Amino acid sequence: MFSTSSQLKHWLFSGETELSTCRTKANAAYIESRRGNMTDEAVAAYFLSPAEEKILSRQYEVVLRRFCSEFQPPMPKCVIGTSLAFFKRFYVHNSNMDFHPKDIMLTCVYLACKVEEFYVPIGQFVRNLRGDREKFADAILSFELTLMAKLNYHLTVHNPFRPLEGFFIDIKTRFKEAQNFERIRKSAEEFIERSLQSDACLIFSPSQIALTAIRFGAAKEGIPIDKYIKEILLKSASEKEAENTMYQLRRVKFIVKNTEQVPREQGQAVQKKLDQCRNQENNPDSDVYKQRMLEKLDEEEDMRVRKRARLTEDK
Repeated sequence: MFSTSSQLKHWLFSGETELSTCRTKANAAYIESRRGNMTDEAVAAYFLSPAEEKILSRQYEVVLRRFCSEFQPPMPKCVIGTSLAFFKRFYVHNSNMDFHPKDIMLTCVYLACKVEEFYVPIGQFVRNLRGDREKFADAILSFELTLMAKLNYHLTVHNPFRPLEGFFIDIKTRFKEAQNFERIRKSAEEFIERSLQSDACLIFSPSQIALTAIRFGAAKEGIPIDKYIKEILLKSASEKEAENTMYQLRRVKFIVKNTEQVPREQGQAVQKKLDQCRNQENNPDSDVYKQRMLEKLDEEEDMRVRKRARLTEDK
């Protein structure tokens, strides 16, 4: 139930202003930990700004969608929605400079496959990637626990797809004025698909997004859906509650329609800047990362040796 979910309690924000504040804090914390004696001018030239981080995240959300759409076997829509929700949540409190979005993006998709019970073995998963698949597999498995920890192990995501179907059933059952209501399905689904590229899932409930999608599609077909919302769906609500609901639906539409695609050239420029300021400890290609992994393996081996020694002594 969404009403008792971790999504409602921990991952819904008041609006874009609060999200921007959180992301700015994450950006500032990373820079402060690494700037040393650099001047403000040097910091601006070397590190990513919050605006540049937003550009990079938006670009990788597009890449994530493309990867999922081409994935074999075909992914259910809920996996795509959950992948994007994980990705967006992660970068509310973490910087792109600390964890490269390429690594986190793939890990989000892999984890979402498990959470949504669309299990794909890691070997089959990386066959959908071009390049060094063994390296991709190692990176995904390495970042999986980090991703879950940064999400505070809140892994259940309520997507708008299910409430959309619920509204279709309810409207067909109780709102007789909506003849041949299936004709709005394509527009409604396209609106939800578009909402996945915005911050809507971090601000609004799935039912609010789904109802806005219904309203959007109905407007295109000239169906008086506001009558259904006010006279049937909100029949027992107070006037103030009804007004607030309609206001929230307008907010959803505004945020979704005003989320623009990032020009590829702009994203590439930020990507180039990221290469110089990213945390090498979280870069699978860096010597620092490889050394840390070797030390971790040595520690795990030492623990196994000590455990075997204790078991031998107990005998």
